[in-house]
Amino acid sequence: MKILVAGWFSFEQMGATAGDLLTRDLVCDWLNDMGLDHEVAVASPFSGGVDWRTVNPEAYSHVVFVCGPFGNGWPVTDFLPRFSNCRLIGLNLSMLESLDSWNPFDLLLERDSSTTSRPDLTFLTQQTHVPVVGVVLVHPQTEYRSKAKHEMANAALQDLVASREMSAIPIDTRLDENSTGLRTSAEVESLIARMDLVLTTRLHGTVLALKNGVPALAIDPIAGGAKILRQAETIGWPIVFTADTVTDEALHKAFEYCLTDAARTKAKECCERARKNLTEVHETFVKEILDR
Repeated sequence: MKILVAGWFSFEQMGATAGDLLTRDLVCDWLNDMGLDHEVAVASPFSGGVDWRTVNPEAYSHVVFVCGPFGNGWPVTDFLPRFSNCRLIGLNLSMLESLDSWNPFDLLLERDSSTTSRPDLTFLTQQTHVPVVGVVLVHPQTEYRSKAKHEMANAALQDLVASREMSAIPIDTRLDENSTGLRTSAEVESLIARMDLVLTTRLHGTVLALKNGVPALAIDPIAGGAKILRQAETIGWPIVFTADTVTDEALHKAFEYCLTDAARTKAKECCERARKNLTEVHETFVKEILDR
């Protein structure tokens, strides 16, 4: 007995989703638990499986098609005849045609059809969560005459994002025009506040993160450091680098630290320190206005 697991991840440009892949992995876990030999049919950009167009159909006893809408059209009309020798099982499918008119499965445990509906199998999946990371990058600032360093700093963070699994959320703090669809300062800050950590080459990327207790991995994009470095030193935030001295090793260590409870505690301490120190600014401003 050998089983082929297929789905929309088995065909190029057919819109395979996270739910498809989660369901695929769940079915593979079930087969592993039963001690059954199986392979997964994949197509680019997915890897680690076989191409259904080139495998020997006679090698399989069953085909399990998992997750998504399922109708009597291409590429299903190419796929099903090729494995007509196999027992065909449908799992977690939304059947697009009435079962009275078309049902190619020997066993159908559908998500929904003309006769029944069930909860989506994704409810049974166990998925490790990855960090949700805000990426707040500076645009070249001509007043600092440091375009090359800006690009170097941004590239260092982009390389860090590419090097490991995370949900990276681009956040633009500029509001006269905004590349990420944000319209107000409240929208910008609310998004930053919900991150696990923030990677940034912007001063207010750093400040708005720490203000909300979110650790910031900051790179000052000015040679030798300027306002970001100075701000971090002023409030006591240790995770700040300069574009001309940062290393990949240091960034990876800082990233791991920023995911710790200690880093969140430190961020909150920095915020409280900043607020306390700014009391004098408020008082001096008020006194100056009222005394005049």
